[in-house]
Amino acid sequence: MQEQELVLQLASLLYEKKATDITVLRVSHLTVLCDYLVIASGRTAVQVSSLTDYTEEYMSGRGQLLRRSEGAREGRWAVLDYGNIMVHLFHREERAYYGLDRLWNDGTNVLDLPFDQTVPE
Repeated sequence: MQEQELVLQLASLLYEKKATDITVLRVSHLTVLCDYLVIASGRTAVQVSSLTDYTEEYMSGRGQLLRRSEGAREGRWAVLDYGNIMVHLFHREERAYYGLDRLWNDGTNVLDLPFDQTVPE
């Protein structure tokens, strides 16, 4: 499975699990740290923790080795490092504070998602 297809499928999983403000950025031309960033928000600390668990299970099932993770226990922010793919799961306040979307978005690297987040729940 190609990385771009994998990150878009992960974004779809997060959407199904009620994550909000999902963004996938291709950053390979901006950094050597990774090729893709997946950024999503949860409404509560419990939801952020659950999204982290879903992500780990999903990626493991696709043969992706979790190299490192931080912040998952607190449920406010978690980063999951899969080498070429980094997943950031935030509580809304932390996401606004860190502003990764603005930091890594160069205006050309946001991937179109296979679902419509503008549809109200």
